[in-house]
Amino acid sequence: MKPKWGLWGGVGVLLLLLSIVLSLSLGSAHLPVSQIASILGSKLPWIGDRITPDWPVSSEQIIMKVRLPRVMLAILVGASLSVAGAAFQGVLRNPLADPYTLGVSSGTSVGAAFVIYFGLQTTFFGTWTIPVVGFATGAVSLWIVLRLARTDGKIRMETLLLSGVVMQAFLGSVVSFLVSMSKQVVNEIIFWLMGSLAMKGWSYTTVLLPYFLVTFVVLYSYARTLNLLALGERQAAHLGIHVERTKLIVLITATLVTAAAVSVSGVIGFVGLIVPHLIRLIAGPDYRLIVPLSAVGGAIYVLWADTLARTLLSPTEIPLGVITAFLGAPFFAYLLRKQKKWGRS
Repeated sequence: MKPKWGLWGGVGVLLLLLSIVLSLSLGSAHLPVSQIASILGSKLPWIGDRITPDWPVSSEQIIMKVRLPRVMLAILVGASLSVAGAAFQGVLRNPLADPYTLGVSSGTSVGAAFVIYFGLQTTFFGTWTIPVVGFATGAVSLWIVLRLARTDGKIRMETLLLSGVVMQAFLGSVVSFLVSMSKQVVNEIIFWLMGSLAMKGWSYTTVLLPYFLVTFVVLYSYARTLNLLALGERQAAHLGIHVERTKLIVLITATLVTAAAVSVSGVIGFVGLIVPHLIRLIAGPDYRLIVPLSAVGGAIYVLWADTLARTLLSPTEIPLGVITAFLGAPFFAYLLRKQKKWGRS
């Protein structure tokens, strides 16, 4: 495993660093890569004292106050959704599973749409009203799905998936009702539902970071268990794995980080589906590799999707969820076709 981890991990980190610098340079005001490297280097300890500022103050303001917070949030959102997707696919043993399987995104969307519809965007927690309410309703939707899926003290996978589909359908209809009834704020609701990282400062990054770190540590600690679970629940139980407890912990952890990410960015689909599957094709089925590489791959994917969203039709910005859907839908169709072929063989 060590040679594989060193190879793919090194390549992934280098691609992520390169993507960060290139993304920071792109925009309505194009900035040279060398200038960006100097600005970022000047903020580092021990290195910053050796760099003489020879760039415009406006360039530093654009990087440090506008683009870098957005880039870091894109990295965290992508890593969170992708790691959650890897966990869902591992527990459900289904490559078509993703963080939205259990209706968490729909639950978060209901909370956000409700707040926007009634004009309560800053009533309870200031600018954090939508993220807090969205997170709470996403967590409640998870609780309901788990309650529906529990039979004789056990969570059956087929029942869990059906419960998620039912919850998604119901909550999706609630959101559609709020959109159809709204007049003044319909565009605001729809824009949030399509996902965006625009106008999000450092505070959003600092809120999401603890959720991602805790989730990553928990899921990586269960990586070996997920490898054994891939053999089948009965085999895993014979090898000493507490299957029901493992499923519950992994599902709750992955769902909560999904709710946290969706609450600050809106609904961004297909990240948790595409990235872990590609990582599995490239690096193999070992979750000790899939979990960390999914975090890096998800960060790169959402970073470039967000860069395209803000630069393709500049100064008009495309919703981030639209970009990820354009890229993700064809890949999802490919997976469905592949699953169909496997079913025939």
